[in-house]
Amino acid sequence: MRKAVTAADGTVVRKQAGRSHLQVWLERMRPYLYIAPALTFFFLFFLFPIGYVIYLSFFDWSLLNLEEMDWVGIENFTELLAEADFHQVLGNSLLYTVSTVFLGILLSFFLALWLNRSARVYGIIQAAVFSPHIISLVSIAMLWMWLMDPQYGLLNALLEMVGLPGYTWLADPKSSLMSLVLVSIWKSVGYNTIVFIAGLQSIPRDIYEAAELDHSPWWRTLTRLTIPMLSPTLFFLLVINTVSSFQVFDTIYVMTQGGPVNSTNMLVFYIYEQGMDFYNGGAASAASVILLVLVGILTLLHFRVMGKRVHYQ
Repeated sequence: MRKAVTAADGTVVRKQAGRSHLQVWLERMRPYLYIAPALTFFFLFFLFPIGYVIYLSFFDWSLLNLEEMDWVGIENFTELLAEADFHQVLGNSLLYTVSTVFLGILLSFFLALWLNRSARVYGIIQAAVFSPHIISLVSIAMLWMWLMDPQYGLLNALLEMVGLPGYTWLADPKSSLMSLVLVSIWKSVGYNTIVFIAGLQSIPRDIYEAAELDHSPWWRTLTRLTIPMLSPTLFFLLVINTVSSFQVFDTIYVMTQGGPVNSTNMLVFYIYEQGMDFYNGGAASAASVILLVLVGILTLLHFRVMGKRVHYQ
């Protein structure tokens, strides 16, 4: 036999006769128990590390002596923001991010337009374009170090074949950062292209047929139809590529070590240097907080500026 019981919020709960309040409470808590393991891992491996790094950023401490931690307040932040090398690191990170995101997404978009066909040869090309994405960054970095070698590299050999002088790709501060941008684009363009192709194939075909009946030029179909319908895909790739660009580390560590003359040093590698090379835990923690804030601000700007322009079917 069941009877109606009115809860504190006014809802009516069917309760079996003879069931205790503890049994009813456990039944209500069952959904929260199901998600408790995921929430526990989220707290332990996401929220807690973020909070602890923010806490550590207000102390002067060394990885060589974890027992001595002196409270310095915001001194770590003020010293970083007054340091010329850190300004260069911020500039390198922003320039690298803007270059890789803009050029990578633009190239991937046009590749997707070309490869969005049903012929088998285009499927083979798609697989070839996507293959760099599944190769480890260390292997890619070592490959490009050989390609960009000033004396024996393939890129300079190709330039000499067409009568152009060789180039010091990674050894010149003026070109080293753009060389890393080239490597990053080569690595990410395959993933972006496949995502764009998936977005293109989700656009209803009858919309294009209507545009053909109206004799719409290709450029108008591209700008008034294809790009607006791809706006969710563009927005997704913009956010994902921006966040991943700020996390670059492997290629810098293998190819340049932040040089020459600090020209390829970026935020994650700078944090690694401060913590693992100079054992300056306070500066490393403060730089980590600045990275967190910078990525958060850029992500929020993406959602505020572009979120309202995304067209969902």
